[in-house]
Amino acid sequence: MSTEIEIGRGKRARRVYTFDEIGIVPTRRTRDTELVSTSWSIDAFQFDIPVLGAPMDSVMSPATAIQLGKLGGLGVLNLEGLWTRYENPELVLEELAQITDPTEALRKMREVYAQPIRGELIQERLAEIREAGVVVAGALSPHRTQEHYETVVKAGVDLFVIRGNTVSAEHVSHEDRAPLNLKEFIYELDVPVIVGGAATYKTALHLMRTGAAGVLVGFGGGASSTTRATLGIRAPMASAIADVAGARADYLDESGGRYVHVIADGGLGTSGDLIKAMACGADAVMLGAALARASDAPGRGWHWGQEAYHDELPRGARMNAGAVAPFEQIINGPADSADGTSNLIGALRRAMATTGYSDLKEFQRVDIVHVER
Repeated sequence: MSTEIEIGRGKRARRVYTFDEIGIVPTRRTRDTELVSTSWSIDAFQFDIPVLGAPMDSVMSPATAIQLGKLGGLGVLNLEGLWTRYENPELVLEELAQITDPTEALRKMREVYAQPIRGELIQERLAEIREAGVVVAGALSPHRTQEHYETVVKAGVDLFVIRGNTVSAEHVSHEDRAPLNLKEFIYELDVPVIVGGAATYKTALHLMRTGAAGVLVGFGGGASSTTRATLGIRAPMASAIADVAGARADYLDESGGRYVHVIADGGLGTSGDLIKAMACGADAVMLGAALARASDAPGRGWHWGQEAYHDELPRGARMNAGAVAPFEQIINGPADSADGTSNLIGALRRAMATTGYSDLKEFQRVDIVHVER
């Protein structure tokens, strides 16, 4: 049961935890890292590593989506980003990379993202990924899904991602704007759908009941997000993942055995965060800033999300992610520093081996302790 604390006489709050406030604990058994499996599957698709590349222009291009796919993960392309607005987005990315002033960067981002999304470019980009022989995944925000999903499906997408800062199964819209009915949409679609973000047990359970194959967990917790400062909304990830994992267990019983995958999305800056996310119940993680640090990432050292250039209320900042190592080295090493920013999968394998677990589902049972800060 969760612990409530008194904020004041008229308000109580639930005690929740961030990754920094928990740690995993070794058991009596250890094993060689060669005897550890980091594979996972969703629907009919099997992956060697539990890593999804976040659909952000600073992280995923067709080239990096292909690269991550060949490394055993899943790259998710942002289908309302620069790659579907421009024939040659590399020129736009290079121009953005030269701007250091935050105000000027915001003005320029609003300008370049004002260009219309082009259906033929959606098809071309997804075809490029498919021709490389990896699983094809593309993402749209909830308010763009109705407009473009038919183009996406016709282009041959394998997994469809509906990703927003927060997504609910019960969105209330203005009478002139019909909301996306997730349950009907997913039922009629021929491909598996991953949807989110969700940050609570109840929201996740509702999303699972729509027929989603996976639920993204997180709200405003990413490195480039300023949602906490602008909206006052925060969902500490350790507790959010554990809550959604609890919803998954209950839905498994409710549905008679239908398993919905839990994917942590946000606040995963280091390999330690990735490992703790899996320990809290995630089946996989969606990485943004951790991959934007690659020296060959599309953002050229910068990282931002779609909320960073909102017309009225930006809820994110374009941040300088730096350049830690090439993309492949961030995933598989070797690491040249001890800060958890590279060799993410090597660290996961080591943690699983040190605590004695042979696969990811087993690792979700690892003991966790609360660490007072």
